Amino acid sequence: MLKIHFNKKKITIFLIFIGGAFFGAAVGAFLALTHDLPQIRSLETFRPSAVTRIYSSDRVLLAELFAEKRDPVHLKDIPFYLKEALIATEDRSFYRHSGVDLKGILRAVIKDIWAGEFVEGASTITQQLAKTLFLTPRKTLIRKIKEAILAFQLERRYTKDEILELYLNQVYFGSGAYGVESAAKTFFKKSAKDLSLAECALVAGLPKSPSRYSPLINKNLSIKRRNIVLKQMKETGIITEAAYSDVLKEPIDFEKQNKNFVKAPYFVDYVKKFLEDSIGSSLLYKGGLTVFTTLSSDLQKAAEQAVENGLPYLEKRMKQQGIIDPDPQCALIALDVKSGGILAMIGGKDYYKSPFNRATSAKRQPGSAFKPIVYAHAIEQSFPQNMMILDAPIAFKGVKKGNEWRPENFSRKYKGEMTLRNALVLSQNIPAVRLIEMLGPSSVAQFGHLLGIESTLATNLSLALGTSEITLVELVSAFAVFPNRGKQIKPFGVTKVLGRKERIIWRTRPVKKVAMSRAGAAIMTNILQGVVNEGTGRKARFLDHPVAGKTGTTNDFKDALFVGFSPSISAGVWVGIDEFTTLGKWETGAKAALPIWNEFMKKALEDKTYQYFDIPDDVVLVRMDPSTGLLASEDSSHAVKALFKKGTEPKRYH
Repeated sequence: MLKIHFNKKKITIFLIFIGGAFFGAAVGAFLALTHDLPQIRSLETFRPSAVTRIYSSDRVLLAELFAEKRDPVHLKDIPFYLKEALIATEDRSFYRHSGVDLKGILRAVIKDIWAGEFVEGASTITQQLAKTLFLTPRKTLIRKIKEAILAFQLERRYTKDEILELYLNQVYFGSGAYGVESAAKTFFKKSAKDLSLAECALVAGLPKSPSRYSPLINKNLSIKRRNIVLKQMKETGIITEAAYSDVLKEPIDFEKQNKNFVKAPYFVDYVKKFLEDSIGSSLLYKGGLTVFTTLSSDLQKAAEQAVENGLPYLEKRMKQQGIIDPDPQCALIALDVKSGGILAMIGGKDYYKSPFNRATSAKRQPGSAFKPIVYAHAIEQSFPQNMMILDAPIAFKGVKKGNEWRPENFSRKYKGEMTLRNALVLSQNIPAVRLIEMLGPSSVAQFGHLLGIESTLATNLSLALGTSEITLVELVSAFAVFPNRGKQIKPFGVTKVLGRKERIIWRTRPVKKVAMSRAGAAIMTNILQGVVNEGTGRKARFLDHPVAGKTGTTNDFKDALFVGFSPSISAGVWVGIDEFTTLGKWETGAKAALPIWNEFMKKALEDKTYQYFDIPDDVVLVRMDPSTGLLASEDSSHAVKALFKKGTEPKRYH
């Protein structure tokens, strides 16, 4: 008897030991599994990344930015059929289980063992949410256990409706859309609350395999999947047999993905880069911001149309000159004279072939389009526009002995003594070089920077002929000083940024300064009107509004420009080849760029009220003979109306 009792004691001790070891192992395993699990309470401060939208000044959507395209919505704003379809498809016992479906797990384990791999996940909606929020999608036994533990924790802390709302806003539906609202907008271009029964069923069927069932990837497969969901809805009593039969016949129109969804892509890129520097990439792409810009959707369309219409004529002429496979590029930028806001921007003829922005980033020689900066500085230095200057061959000594620079006029013809006005109107090179020699190249460069040019300007005489490379936006901004009463405003594209609850988180503060006198700006405007009325920009004189501007052409016809303005809009067009090769003989600014500028400005000004250029009180308008600079008689046929600072106007008649 004692022996038997002793054996029972040993067995009891052994069992206790085994039990303890098993319990310890279980606790150890549990701790090992849970020590690195995320804190569920972090969900209480969790904010899913949302879509940032960029709008034009007239509230046209230009683009959407997102790290993951999400548009969180409340459960009450999600259609009944979408919620029910998802539950019927993904987790029919959702409102009855505690986060894990034990029967489903047992069934899945048997299938997995039979197949020798993970073929069925048996994940509840809660488990899928846990995986989406906290875990990797990798299929392993350890991850499934962690998923179940997290699901239990989620169920303890949140209601079923809260879990369902989180799931519907987080799960991936394919084609970059996270959450039902983004899915509805991506596939049907409507809000989730407006989805039909058929559309609800299609969206509900996507989480099973988003990349496979996305209607933008495989329309037929997505329809088949939708029909399976509808059948499950019928079997669970969500819809009737009659409704099921009717909806199967209902056609669905999908929103086709279009690379041109982004409107004004060069401008949108410009805005993105600016905001990345101003508010940071994380907030920009995840913050669900609303960005309002200066762009006018109508003027942007006009700019795009003008470039699209103008370039083929140039390409045709290039082919006629024997230029093989011509590929000219074009840039156009328009600014609001009074505010400095960017109204339209074209950075090239096809963003999707070349996203390089030639309006803001390409540095090219402006040629004669730079001359107004030289003349404006002269006007500010009290040189009147009727001052005579010699247009005759000249040679300047170089740095090295015997190395002379002999500038030439474009026409290689010389007119002798001429007024400053005529010299600029006719775009003669020699007077511009003589003028910069009088003023000093470094003084002209400093004045150019004052007008808004940020690129380096070489302090040599050839600066007068536009040999220093600058961007188109810099030149257009400098020209805007003339109709803006001498005030310089740094161009900008964003007016304000709204965060959540429409709170303003960033607002523009325009950078303004006085660059020249109001009188000087008015006189320069008057001379540049002469370019349009009497000189190289004559093609623009048929516009129904007063305009002024200047052509520009560089050596070997590599660059063609026209920069001009009305009282309200300053705009510039550049045409050239990225590889710095020729556009073809005689492809000047007047021939290659001005027609595009004309078409844009005609559209831009057609609905505007008639405006006049500023004429301040300290200037006087006189009839002048542009050749002699003297007063012209009333019967003179070629007199011009010229502005002078009071006291400097001509007193004698021709």
